[in-house]
Amino acid sequence: MTYDPSNIFGKILRGEIPAHKVYEDETALVMMDIFPQSRGHTLVIPKAVSRNLLDADPAALAAVIPLVQKVAKAVKSATNADGIRLAQFNEATAGQTVFHLHFHIIPAYEGTALAPHAGGKADDAELAALASEIAAQL
Repeated sequence: MTYDPSNIFGKILRGEIPAHKVYEDETALVMMDIFPQSRGHTLVIPKAVSRNLLDADPAALAAVIPLVQKVAKAVKSATNADGIRLAQFNEATAGQTVFHLHFHIIPAYEGTALAPHAGGKADDAELAALASEIAAQL
């Protein structure tokens, strides 16, 4: 399959759709997931065009992985999470719903189960506050 630039992350990267941005540079956009599995669920979206890990340019991956690590540390600190789950899906059968490479950074809290992937929409004010708190840790 080929990359379709009309996917929602492509539109967000082009500024056509708003997002709760945490950080942005020439490599990637970091934003809050509006359908979080836990408080602080954050996405790292590489700007390099690819459907997923399977067709990504290795150089683009090498550039974005240090940011994924940096954001994971910031999310853990800002949310006081007990741990961090890193998720990345490749093709629909594996759970991918947006066909632009992205990494989920999902805080895990002792005794609290994760919500279903793409469950209920989060409160925009809470997402904006979390984006600021995480950005302050970067």
